Amino acid sequence: MTETEQDGDSAVTADGSEGKEATDEQIAALREEQLETVRETDAEELADELAAQRLEIEQLEAALADLEATVEQKDEEIEDLTSRLKRKQADFQNYKKRMKEKREDEKQRATEDLVERLLDVRDNLQRALDQDDVADLRDGVESTLRQFETELDRENVEPIEPEPGDEVDPERHEVLVRMDSSQPEGTIAEVHRAGYEMAGKVIRTAQVAVSDGASAVADAMTDETESNGN
Repeated sequence: MTETEQDGDSAVTADGSEGKEATDEQIAALREEQLETVRETDAEELADELAAQRLEIEQLEAALADLEATVEQKDEEIEDLTSRLKRKQADFQNYKKRMKEKREDEKQRATEDLVERLLDVRDNLQRALDQDDVADLRDGVESTLRQFETELDRENVEPIEPEPGDEVDPERHEVLVRMDSSQPEGTIAEVHRAGYEMAGKVIRTAQVAVSDGASAVADAMTDETESNGN
C-alpha cells in the first residue's frame, strides 16, 4: 500500500476523489456559506420591508397631519359661521323688535289722528245742539253727519246699504226677520241698519228683513183676477 493510500480518508486518492474528512469539511463550509447567504438575504429583505414600512408610516403621518390641519381649519370655519349666525339671529330679533315698535307707534299715531278728527266732529255736533232754532239744529246735524262721513271715507270705510229686492249676501247681510213684502221671496225687503266695510273687509254687517213673498203672490193673484175680470 502506498503512502497516499495509507492516509485513507484524509488524502486524495490517485483517481482524484476526496476523502471523507475533506468531504465533511467542504459540506460544512457549503452549509455555512448557504446559511450566511440566507442570513444576508433575510437581512436585506427585512431591511427593505422595514424601509417600506417606515415610508408608509411617514406617508400616514403626513396624511394625518394634513387631516388634522384640515379639521382645525374646519373647526375655525364652523366657529366663525356659528358666531356670524348668532349675530344674524340677534340682528333679526332686534329688527323684529324695532318693526313691532314701529307698527305700534304708527298704529298709535293713526289712532291719535283719527281721534283728533273725530273731536272736530264732536265739537260741530255740540255746536249744532246748542242752536235754539230747529232749522239751525237740523242744518248743524246734517253738516256734522257729512263731516263724519268724510272722515269715514278718509279711513276707507264705506257703508253697506242694500236696496229692497237685492239678493241676500250672507257675508255682508244679517237677516233679522222674514216679513210680508211685495219683493220676491228670499230677497231683501227692508234695511234695519246699515253695515260698513273697511278696505274691502266687512267690519259690520247690514241688518235686513227678508221677504217671504206672500204679498208678492197676493198682488200677482189680484192682478190676474182683475185681468180675467176685464
